[in-house]
Amino acid sequence: MNFPLTALFTGILGLVFLYLSFAVVGARRANAVGIGDGGVAKLQQAIRAHGNFAEYTPICLILFFIAELNAAPSWILYVFGALLVYGRIFHGIGLLKNPGVSWQRFSGMIATFLVLLGLSVFNLGVFAASYFNF
Repeated sequence: MNFPLTALFTGILGLVFLYLSFAVVGARRANAVGIGDGGVAKLQQAIRAHGNFAEYTPICLILFFIAELNAAPSWILYVFGALLVYGRIFHGIGLLKNPGVSWQRFSGMIATFLVLLGLSVFNLGVFAASYFNF
């Protein structure tokens, strides 16, 4: 069985994660910091952008995969997948550029939270329909 939309969006998000990883490595090299953040603000930002991605993206992709596994309509998966890609890219950009509040960071987290909420509710609906024979 194939899961092409999970493959598409995990592939795109894997590349975003790689970019954020390189941002951390670049900031470490530029500031000669081998471990930790060395008190360097730009390195702290890069580490948090990378870390935040690593914290939120896996659960969203698990929910996405379960939705695709349970035959969610493809339009729903495209909407949530695109929203997740938008959210993770813009949150990362916002955090790399500015440690404070920015429209990119704010909109990125709102998009990510919408995906987390929407896919959670969708999957609970699938469970309820199956379990309670709706």
